[in-house]
Amino acid sequence: MSASSRSFHADVAEADTRLPRIAEPREVAPADARSLSQVFFERLQHLEEGTRDYQFVRNTLIEMNLSLVQFAVRRFRNRGDGTDLEDLVQVGTIGLIKAIDRFDPGLGNGFATLALPYITGEIKRHFRDTTWAVHVPRRLQELRADLAQGKEELATLLDREPKVSELAEHLNLTEEQVIEGLVAANGYSSQSLDHSQDDTADAAPRPLAEVLGAEDSAIELFEELHALAPLLEQLDEREKLILEMRFGQEMTQAQIGARLGISQMQISRILTRTLTTLREGLLTP
Repeated sequence: MSASSRSFHADVAEADTRLPRIAEPREVAPADARSLSQVFFERLQHLEEGTRDYQFVRNTLIEMNLSLVQFAVRRFRNRGDGTDLEDLVQVGTIGLIKAIDRFDPGLGNGFATLALPYITGEIKRHFRDTTWAVHVPRRLQELRADLAQGKEELATLLDREPKVSELAEHLNLTEEQVIEGLVAANGYSSQSLDHSQDDTADAAPRPLAEVLGAEDSAIELFEELHALAPLLEQLDEREKLILEMRFGQEMTQAQIGARLGISQMQISRILTRTLTTLREGLLTP
């Protein structure tokens, strides 16, 4: 064990009245990060959200566990679509932060078990939102890349946009294959709602969003509340009260615990259990 590792473990073994001192959280080895994270998570449970101490502990947890993001990003490094790995690290860090905010050390699960699905899910969501707008077979995705490269090469040689026949000859494809690839390329990105729609010569262009109907959010909210009502009735009085204080009065878990005379950790467990029950009830056909 390195000298730095020994110092980390020595700090962890000290009294619970203070946290271990970590000069460079990003440089903590993964094995040390696992044991240190447990200490910091336990401390986080007893701090009030939004306070300076809470932010310090939370930020330290983020930096100590960035190695999980790097680990998750490695599986995507061989994509042939020009993906910037630094962008993926930033996206994966969002998933890491979500996992930290949702982790409950009292449940006995390892943090990495929860964090990796969150990180990977965030990265996959990034690809879903920023690459192909519709599902396109892999064969056509690869053809699009070949066409893009071929068009660039021919445009440089010809000093103009190449014709379909010229692309077909340059890439040793049939004209039908080129056309199919060009059509499929339209699925690479969706049109922005801010894109101007020039419908008539007499009227000023208007964004697409202005000519599309919109969903009434009030109807969606009504449907959700209507579905939740019978599930809420099945909760006991304490669970209802805690939900009202947390989401109705927007009190922190620490404030609720102080009001009810129980610990923040107990409040966290009750909220987790209650929300899981409501979620499962909504998803049950």
